[in-house]
Amino acid sequence: MLARRALAFALILTVVALPRTAKSSIEDRIASERAKAAAIAARLHAKRAELHSVTLHYNDLQRQLGETTAAIGTVSGRIDSLDEQRAATQRRIDWNAVQLAAAMRSLRLHDSLLKRRLVNIYEYGDLTYLNALLAARSFSEFVERWEDLRLLIAANQRAVRARKAAEQRVAAISADLERTRLELQREEQAAQEARSQLDSLAGERRNLVELASMRRRSVASQVAEIENLSAAEEAQLESLIMEREREMEAQRRAAGIASGGETEGAAGSFSWPVTGTITSPFGWRSNPFGGGPEFHQGLDIAAPSGTTVTAAAAGTVIMAQWYGGYGNYILIDHGGSYSTGYGHLSAIFVSNGQVVARGQAIGAVGSTGQSTGPHLHFEVRIAGKPVDPAPRLH
Repeated sequence: MLARRALAFALILTVVALPRTAKSSIEDRIASERAKAAAIAARLHAKRAELHSVTLHYNDLQRQLGETTAAIGTVSGRIDSLDEQRAATQRRIDWNAVQLAAAMRSLRLHDSLLKRRLVNIYEYGDLTYLNALLAARSFSEFVERWEDLRLLIAANQRAVRARKAAEQRVAAISADLERTRLELQREEQAAQEARSQLDSLAGERRNLVELASMRRRSVASQVAEIENLSAAEEAQLESLIMEREREMEAQRRAAGIASGGETEGAAGSFSWPVTGTITSPFGWRSNPFGGGPEFHQGLDIAAPSGTTVTAAAAGTVIMAQWYGGYGNYILIDHGGSYSTGYGHLSAIFVSNGQVVARGQAIGAVGSTGQSTGPHLHFEVRIAGKPVDPAPRLH
């Protein structure tokens, strides 16, 4: 009996001793994969920041091009308006020219009649007026005819003066319209020059927008490549962690130590790590930093910065550090292939290898890493694959 017990104890020591070397090896591999994943995450964070900057530059160029296009439309409208005004002014100039020509013909006719009248008076005397006066049959009729002749002569003089005044007014209006026409012509030429300059500027800005668009597409492609690489590294890291868990379980069983069954949360039931509103659910969404759609691997739960974050289930902390775009990040292994992740934390209260209970404070809400504001990025993974946390939260 004693021999059997000694042999069994020796076998247990052998089984326990062997995994220590394996454990050391896998811990080194996990550390190496963590370093690789962190480096890739840092590259991804930098490249996403570059994409964000390139997108902002592209949007700014688009805005400038839109402003230039709008200015071209305004100047074109101004040119059309000036052209209409110039055409209307030209029509008025043409009409005034007709009026002026008529006034000048009438004036020349009156001048001609007056000149002939003066010549007749000089050569023959004003027989018409004199005969009209001498034909009066009484003194009162003579006086009436004299007054009529005086009024007639005055009327003729007024007509001549009115014609001259009309000629002067028409000439003044024509001169003013001609000045207006020339001014409109100058304004139209200036507007045409401005339109030409704006067309040139619009062409330059269209070229810049196209170059910025090409740059944005290139950076977005690089982001996608690094995201795929990051996903592969994360999957490799999760695989190593699961391998370590299986080896530890095998070691406990070989040593005759009961595992106590699955830890709390292994069945896939988790408590809310923080109270707040879900601002971005699990699944495809538009990348908030530009670059098109992306697959969101967890839930974004909005909460004030500094709000306590608790463990969603009991488990062992396997990562508590800065993790690229996640910022300050905690990853907890719950056994049974389950793990949970907590990102963008403002503070971390736990360390690698620490065992935590459900509801235990592990960190605080923040906006570290690639974040648009204070919130918790919460993930649930099964065998390293992200799944929707919402139906598993209670």
